[in-house]
Amino acid sequence: MTEKIKFKLFDLYDTSGIEVKDLGLKSVINLQPKLILKSYGRNVGKFGQAKVNVVERLMNRIAVAGHRGKKHKIELGHATGKYSKNMKIVLEAFKLIEKRTGKNPVEVLVKAVENCSPRDEITVIEYGGARYPQAVDVSPLRRVNLAIRWLVHGASDKAFGKKKSISEGLADEIVLASESNGDSFAYRKKNEAEKQADSAR
Repeated sequence: MTEKIKFKLFDLYDTSGIEVKDLGLKSVINLQPKLILKSYGRNVGKFGQAKVNVVERLMNRIAVAGHRGKKHKIELGHATGKYSKNMKIVLEAFKLIEKRTGKNPVEVLVKAVENCSPRDEITVIEYGGARYPQAVDVSPLRRVNLAIRWLVHGASDKAFGKKKSISEGLADEIVLASESNGDSFAYRKKNEAEKQADSAR
């Protein structure tokens, strides 16, 4: 009987032993091993993002690292729409994470996403002409999207106009977030969102 070939991401990182501990996120963090993470935007159906590997989702988010909400106030020159350039940033960050922690960087990324995904946030409801903040639960897919967005924003803030490169900023942010460190931008944003939701109950 032929042995099943084990793929690693980019033939570097083994994802077979990585386990998503947060049960709510298990179905939306995709760790399916592929040699090259490139879905060419095919997964555009309902819950299509859940079929895209979490590393590719991080890379896609780097392309719009500077944007905050509806304001396009910061534009980063490091990241363009080019796949090879953006993925190079991620892979360089992974090398730095591996050197610093001695762990599988994909595992560190998954831990960071779990630590930074908010369980509840606020929305605004209009009732009788007045607008009130209302606490709502966050869907699993949005939890992961928010965590990845905040990780990239934190990385861009650490590198923007500073001596650090975007890869170093991203590595810093992911390691700090995986340790639930208060210096992590993403971890602070998650706590802020949950505190606002608590006060709006």
